[in-house]
Amino acid sequence: MKIVVGASSFAEKSKKALNALLARGIEVVLNPYGRKMTKEEIIDHLKDADGLLAGLETIDAEVLDRAPKLKAIARIGIGMDNIDIDAAHQRGIKVSNTPDAPTEAVGEMVLAALLAISRQIIPLNADMHNKIWKKRIGFSLHGKTVLIIGYGRIGQKVAELLKLFGTHILIYDPNRPDVTINCLEDGLQLADIISLHASGNSEILNENSFSLMKRGVVILNSARGNLINENKLYEALKSGLVAWYWGDVHPVEPYYGKLTECENAILTPHTSTYTDRCRELMEYEAAKNILRDLGYE
Repeated sequence: MKIVVGASSFAEKSKKALNALLARGIEVVLNPYGRKMTKEEIIDHLKDADGLLAGLETIDAEVLDRAPKLKAIARIGIGMDNIDIDAAHQRGIKVSNTPDAPTEAVGEMVLAALLAISRQIIPLNADMHNKIWKKRIGFSLHGKTVLIIGYGRIGQKVAELLKLFGTHILIYDPNRPDVTINCLEDGLQLADIISLHASGNSEILNENSFSLMKRGVVILNSARGNLINENKLYEALKSGLVAWYWGDVHPVEPYYGKLTECENAILTPHTSTYTDRCRELMEYEAAKNILRDLGYE
């Protein structure tokens, strides 16, 4: 039995998942590139593989057609946008993900980004390194209205954390009629802070959305890069309509786009799940999933 790994950081901090596979006599082939693989690279990597521990590499019908032995794909993480699930199922390939493990780490990262913004930690640090002694006044989270778009596991965790700071939480999620506000537009007009946690790739913050926002709003995105109209976001950052933006996810990754030109855009390379604890939990959960789907458990 052969399992190949797409995720570039697999077993980097913990060998627990790797050892669980090796203990069953499974051949494990790690990502040899140390980065997201191209389509041709993953096709070559999947030769003779029975299972894939997937990262963010593209797994579409073309890739699956070139992997005739593949029986199971276990995504290390939540998002499945890079995997053609229908094509996999049509070929009898089982697909799983790890929805629980990232919740804590992503919630922490959203909070860290917001606190860095609210207390101006990044410009203060830049001043000090430029030998400028300048005190800046930030803003308190207490009393701020936070619009959470998408109220799954991570959206709930972020709401839980931010309530501790005395924020007023609004939720927009059509899949949660028990808690959602009726209209996204109403929430956009009221929000001081917008935090995106929706699934899918459909644009949510479009051209019209920005016309409704308060001047000086803060936007946080740990969900999907395509949820925001990038051109309008760029314009809003440049004009000051959006005071700060933090994005850990991007329309194309690796990302070298126009938001890199905005000093008030804090950009991170899709690392919200990159804590030692989270990586171990996700990798081990994915290992258990693939063992189950390959008939070991």
